[in-house]
Amino acid sequence: MSKITVVGAGNVGATCADVMAARELASELVLLDIKEGFAEGKTLDMMQTATLRDFDTRITGVTNNYEATANSDVVVITSGIPRKPGMSREELIGTNAGIVKSAINNILKYSPNAVIVVISNPMDAMTYLALKVSKLPKQRVIGMGGILDNSRFKCYLSQVLNVPVTDIDGTVIGGHGDTTMIPLVRFATYKGIPVTSLLSKEVCDKVVADTMVGGATLTKLLGTSAWYAPGAAGATLVESIIRDQKKIFPCCVALEGEYGQKDICMGVPVVIGKNGWEKIVDYKLNNEEQTAFNKSADAVRNMNNVLTEIKVI
Repeated sequence: MSKITVVGAGNVGATCADVMAARELASELVLLDIKEGFAEGKTLDMMQTATLRDFDTRITGVTNNYEATANSDVVVITSGIPRKPGMSREELIGTNAGIVKSAINNILKYSPNAVIVVISNPMDAMTYLALKVSKLPKQRVIGMGGILDNSRFKCYLSQVLNVPVTDIDGTVIGGHGDTTMIPLVRFATYKGIPVTSLLSKEVCDKVVADTMVGGATLTKLLGTSAWYAPGAAGATLVESIIRDQKKIFPCCVALEGEYGQKDICMGVPVVIGKNGWEKIVDYKLNNEEQTAFNKSADAVRNMNNVLTEIKVI
C-alpha cells in the first residue's frame, strides 16, 4: 500500500487527510504542521472515527518532523496563511512563497520520488515555484485549483438546471483566480446535452460569474478560505494518482507550448495517473476562449515575476 503526506494541518489539509483516510487511499497517512501538537490532535481525532466510518488507514500527526514523511508516494502541500475577506490570492504570494519553498526542500530530502500536489495559494504561482525549486520532472508537480473551480462550476450549473450535480459535466481552465479562471460553457453538458441549449446566455453568464468568485464568496461568508471543497478536491486528485485511474481533470501543470503558452503553470485538462500527469488534452479553443486564456496567462505570469523579484526562485 502507498504512503501519503499532507503538509499543513489547517482546515484544508485536515479535510484532505480526512477524506483520503476514509477512502483508504494509503496504508499510512502523515499530517505535518509547524504548530506544536496541532497535527497530532487532528489525526488522533480522525483515528477515533475509524471504527465509526469503517476505515483502516493509519494516520500519524507530527510537528515539523519531516523524517516521518520519508518514502511518501504523494505529498500534498497546503501550508500557508489562508485568505481573509477582501484579500486576493495574489496578496498571499510573499508570505506563502517562503513557506512552500521550505516545505518542498524538506520533503524532497526524504521523499525524492514523490508526486507533489500543490494546494497553497496563490496556487498557480506556488505550483510554478514548486516546479522550479524541486527540479522534478514536470509531470510530478501538479496544482489542484482547476478541480476545485470545476466542482464549483458544476454545482452552480446543477442549481440553475435543478438537476443532480453528478449528471453535469464541465471544465474550468486558466488561472486559479477570481479574474483568471475560464469556465468553458461551450463544453458543459447535462447528460450529454449542451447546457447552452438549456439555459439562456444571461443565466450562463451568471453561472460563469458566480464560479469565478466562488472562493471569494465563501471567504466573505466564512471570514476565511473554504475548506470542505478544496480538501475533497485535493483528495480526489490524489486518488487518481494512487489508483492510477487515468481520469481527466483540469489541473495546473507546466506548459511548454500547449495552449499557446510556455514557461508557465496553468490549468488545462490533463490525464492523471500513478506517475502524476501523463498527457495534456487539447480542447481546441475557439478564438474567444484562446484570447481569454492568453489574458489569464498574462496575469499568472505577473505573479510568477513577483517570485523572481522577492528572490525565492
